Amino acid sequence: MTPLMSLTSSSPDETARIAARLGASLGAGDVVLLQGPLGAGKSHFARAVIQSRLAELGCVEDVPSPSFTLVQTYDLGNVALWHADLYRLGDPSETIELGLDLAFDEAICLVEWPERLGDLTPPDALHLYLEMGSAPEARSLRFASEAPAWADRLARLTPSLGV
Repeated sequence: MTPLMSLTSSSPDETARIAARLGASLGAGDVVLLQGPLGAGKSHFARAVIQSRLAELGCVEDVPSPSFTLVQTYDLGNVALWHADLYRLGDPSETIELGLDLAFDEAICLVEWPERLGDLTPPDALHLYLEMGSAPEARSLRFASEAPAWADRLARLTPSLGV
């Protein structure tokens, strides 16, 4: 995995702003794999992306975690957004039953616990590693990908991410 960028967030609000900026740049076929330990902020990051995209459409909606449903989908008008939490998956083949393999090509996909994908992990995905920081609400965010396009896209986003 090629490291692309590292950021430090001092608060949940700052993490949400970073998520919203990244979220605004996402389109059909973009897959963001959210990785990190329990409590690192994967769901918070995904929720901020989703809420910011819905707000662009004038929608204010509660965004539940898909921990029990496994997948929540959102209609953004011109593209669907899928939020998947794969923590409870037993086998990578279950993602096919969910239709996630098709969504990877057609939708914006935010995937928590992507380790459960195994060989079905999209090779061009953006990996976001979230870790607890030194202060209680601080987080470290590390972006990585094998796809050169993500390096260019993150570089264009850097000024708006506050880096």
